[in-house]
Amino acid sequence: MTKDLIVAEEGQKVEMDSYTEDPRAVYGEKKEASFHDDADPGSGTAEVGKGLQRNLQARHLTMISLGGTIGTGLFLASGQSIATAGPGFSQVAYTLIGTMVFCFMSSLGEMATYLPITGSINAYGSRFFDPALGFMLGWVYWFSWSVTLATELVASGLIISYWIPDSTCPGWAWALIFIVVLTALNLTTVKAYGETEYWLSLIKVLAVIVFIIVGFLYIGGAVGTPLEGAPKPGPQVFDLDPFHGGFAALFSIFLNAGFSFQGAELVGIAAGETKNPRKNVPRAIRQVFWRIIMFYVLTILIIGMTIPYYDKDLANPDGDIKSSPFTRVFVQAGISVGGDIMNAVILVAVLSAGNSGLYASSRALHTLSKEGSAPKFLGYVNRWGVPVYCVLATAAVGCLAFIASLIGQGQAYTWLLALASTTGFIAWLGIAFCHIRFRMAYKAQGRHLSDLPFVSRLYPFGPIYTIIVCLVILFGQGYTAFSPFDVKAFLSAYVTLPFVFILYFGNKFWCKTKILKLVDVDLDTGRSFIDSSMAVMDSESEMNKKKPSLFRRAISGMF
Repeated sequence: MTKDLIVAEEGQKVEMDSYTEDPRAVYGEKKEASFHDDADPGSGTAEVGKGLQRNLQARHLTMISLGGTIGTGLFLASGQSIATAGPGFSQVAYTLIGTMVFCFMSSLGEMATYLPITGSINAYGSRFFDPALGFMLGWVYWFSWSVTLATELVASGLIISYWIPDSTCPGWAWALIFIVVLTALNLTTVKAYGETEYWLSLIKVLAVIVFIIVGFLYIGGAVGTPLEGAPKPGPQVFDLDPFHGGFAALFSIFLNAGFSFQGAELVGIAAGETKNPRKNVPRAIRQVFWRIIMFYVLTILIIGMTIPYYDKDLANPDGDIKSSPFTRVFVQAGISVGGDIMNAVILVAVLSAGNSGLYASSRALHTLSKEGSAPKFLGYVNRWGVPVYCVLATAAVGCLAFIASLIGQGQAYTWLLALASTTGFIAWLGIAFCHIRFRMAYKAQGRHLSDLPFVSRLYPFGPIYTIIVCLVILFGQGYTAFSPFDVKAFLSAYVTLPFVFILYFGNKFWCKTKILKLVDVDLDTGRSFIDSSMAVMDSESEMNKKKPSLFRRAISGMF
């Protein structure tokens, strides 16, 4: 009898038991014995996530999915889209990208519910298509979030300087404090990450809801006083030039809108450490559409109806808090402390992004280690289910990238950002492609869709649409570099793509991997957790069932 069955029958704490096949084992190489006490040296498989514990609760996953895409891109950069293409084209761009996000999240939900494993983005690539694909996706995703962590550290110092000038306390000191706090949180338990992200995301969500309410009250004339000589808030402002700049402007903000949604896939990463993923993952996925409608479409609508597109401060190229469209709407509505409120909320968003980045990248690195694609010592997991060395390695790389931003003119850091900027789209493209392979393998092996715990109703349109949109963004983002041709702009836009090909084909050549046949795709290993423990979870929840608090019922009803 396997370990997970024994644990389930005794009613003890259930640990994650998710696996993916070792790429070396697929092609006949002998696998070395793992140093984990809970590993089976003779299994011939690499235990992806062995020892990680399913301690994230339903409310944690809900807030991770709700707050995953709320960040500085929404609070500071949303006005730039309207300034570039007008409120009408902005609505079109954000709606199109929003539908694409919903499509790939539906694809991720189907796979994550059937096979909830940590590091799912690279693990699915290795299992459903080619180990070289998983190798490439894993390293690209890890690098992306590591550099993002450095970005948030830079932003934290700038935000604190709004209250405390650099002459009193330099920005690097605040960055050091924040990286120590975030690393300490991620080194405790996964529940500490979930609890922290729950409250940080809740603050962001409530801030957006308050903004939407205040914005509509201001447009309706219930609060605030319109600026003298300015158009009246509402349709009069929106209709000034809703489709400004033509197709070129639309395409440019179409790219920017995509960057704003990065982080939506975090719910799939967290599924590997979530209690009862069969129930909680679909619930979180279904909320994506309403989150997109509320947080982006309504927000862009309000900004477009309150601030004219030609306003000189709307683009906010310097990221000034006072020029944030959120701050300006609050101030125009009569809330004089709008700048302080939004600065605090943006600081929360920065810390949330850093917290999520450290978590997601450490899990991707842990999966790479267990697959044999990263140093073996990174696979160590302590008794609290934390991949300690992966967290420390990611934090160290983030600090090095932060130091690069302080040296000289920060050119090295600028190129790191350029290298990491498009990796989110590569991850989304990988998710969509893996979903197609998953369905094809599922059908080729004679299985029935009715057996899936969650079925994406958008297949095959959803993943195909996601692939097309991501390819357009990846290859079209640097169109301005061609007329006239600008070498620096060209390299900045496309520097990521050569590394993607080098990682994939380099690993394929070195390890001599092959594309898996559909009938050979492993759709069973790692599902023992679902089959053996789900009933235990349900029975426990029934035994301990109690009426939720009024606060939690209000939040659940709202979302």
